[in-house]
Amino acid sequence: MPKPPRTTYESYWMDTTPVTSYPHLGPGTEVEADVAVVGGGIAGLCAAWELARAGRDVIVLEADRIAAGVTGNTTAKVSALQGLVYARLRAAHGADAAALYARSQRDAVEHVTELCADLDIDAELEMATAHTYAESAEGAAGIQEEARAAREAGLDVSLVAGTDLPFPVAAVVSLPGQLQFHPRKFLLGLAGRFTASGGRLYERTRVTGLHDGARCRLTTESGAVVEARDVVVATHYPVFDRALLFARLRPRRELVVAAAVPAGQAPRGMYITPEDNTRSVRTAPYDDARRLVIVTGESFEPGAGGVSERFDRLQRWAEERLPGFADSADRYRWATQDNDSDDHLPYVGPAHPGTRHVHVATGFGGWGMTNGVMAGRLLAARITHGTLPDWAQLFDPRRLPPLKETPGLLKDQLTVGKHFVGDRLHTAHVDAVTDIPPGTGAVVRLGGRRCAVYRAPSGEARAVSARCTHLGCLVHFNDAEQAWECPCHGSRFATDGSVLQGPAVHPLEPREIPGPTGDS
Repeated sequence: MPKPPRTTYESYWMDTTPVTSYPHLGPGTEVEADVAVVGGGIAGLCAAWELARAGRDVIVLEADRIAAGVTGNTTAKVSALQGLVYARLRAAHGADAAALYARSQRDAVEHVTELCADLDIDAELEMATAHTYAESAEGAAGIQEEARAAREAGLDVSLVAGTDLPFPVAAVVSLPGQLQFHPRKFLLGLAGRFTASGGRLYERTRVTGLHDGARCRLTTESGAVVEARDVVVATHYPVFDRALLFARLRPRRELVVAAAVPAGQAPRGMYITPEDNTRSVRTAPYDDARRLVIVTGESFEPGAGGVSERFDRLQRWAEERLPGFADSADRYRWATQDNDSDDHLPYVGPAHPGTRHVHVATGFGGWGMTNGVMAGRLLAARITHGTLPDWAQLFDPRRLPPLKETPGLLKDQLTVGKHFVGDRLHTAHVDAVTDIPPGTGAVVRLGGRRCAVYRAPSGEARAVSARCTHLGCLVHFNDAEQAWECPCHGSRFATDGSVLQGPAVHPLEPREIPGPTGDS
């Protein structure tokens, strides 16, 4: 009897790189720097490296482990062709803005290659052709429009007749010379060069307070204090948000399934389609005879529920469409999260109109590898008063959304309002702790307060406050990832209430469970 497949429930990038062990900034510690970077993902580490290379004294503060959050769970495509982005940008901002965006993304792709070569980083960098495709006749019109918009923006794209995918497509726009890589190996190499050149990097150091002024002051969960002339907030979703960017960002999670297949059966390019609730395919080196086929999709808002069913749908799609996937002995499952801006452009620059020293990078719209590199270069140029690229103003967080985007912005805020108010109108999500099946969680009213209760497989129950510590929305349970998620702004918490992902910086408070709780 053949052995069942081995499934690893963390990203391939995390599974194949060592756990980092940079020091913690302990209680009572006071340090100073020219620039403090909050967040150790691709945007934060790229900014830190560029600033250190420009001669600044830089300190990086990471709440958990570097390159272990969004960057550690990405699909890791480095491409200037990004779904249907150029048609959207041309419609929202005009052809000139689309051209500026294209230049910024081309620059990022080239810079990744340069960094790997100059710093001798083995990031498993591979050149590949990027493809956006549609299978339906209706979707083909969108592909053709994207080809026109991307070509007008200056990209050397072409409409091609077919692909090396093992199923027919109706239309494909392709851009050669793009990259795929191992994001953890890239950033661990960059972090090593950063610290070797004198940069300071602290892990397990969650920043919880920021005073903005001529000299900025950061405070951490442990009580440590960091003073710096400039601060970069690169926490994916800004944890300090005086400009109220949370009202202009929409969090989105996507699932990933991956399987090692014989190398001859693996597609050679990088593919994405907006159809079927997004399907993205790329491959990575695995062993001497196999490549890992990585499939991403099933886009949904945090807290939407049904995550296990979404994983199963994505797995079935991959097994039905991609040779070798169903028979693979080595499989992976993980999830990632990103933020879409209201006007389809990232926010990179001064955090709000009244600041000169606090900068932000967010809203990468699922393309964090290119935009993270872009953000690092742009923020370094701003902070060092260097020459700004011609596309700098395109990403300025102080910009106003185009009038044509206002209905979408209002719709997003109505959705947040629906959760904030509507979730409170329910007396409870379940009636009692004993109604919660072991291994799952639900919101229950205990002692007049809504509590997020998780029951372990043993039956033992643990309760925390159901109110997200960011702005107070009620959390929902993610059954596949065993986590509490805020449907309003995407904060995520472990079953013990500890913060997994911001913008929340404080844990969910523990709650008492009165009386018997079931099987324990």
